Amino acid sequence: MPKISDEDRERVELLRLVSSSKNEFKELTLEQLKRLQELVEKKDYSHDKKAHKSKVKLLGKINVRIYELTEGRGIWG
Repeated sequence: MPKISDEDRERVELLRLVSSSKNEFKELTLEQLKRLQELVEKKDYSHDKKAHKSKVKLLGKINVRIYELTEGRGIWG
């Protein structure tokens, strides 16, 4: 059985925070979002096409939320 790394534990905990909220990423701070982005990018899902597609979609949502926090929401409404 493979050893679970500290980064894996941290990634799972941040993903648990995201999935437990109706507002998804709105509960996370900018620092938590950036860390989650880094951890998800590191994880290799190339062996599983469906998981890789979900990873790309998740990274897109994270990027949108980071943009909202850094640039503000006032641009479109």
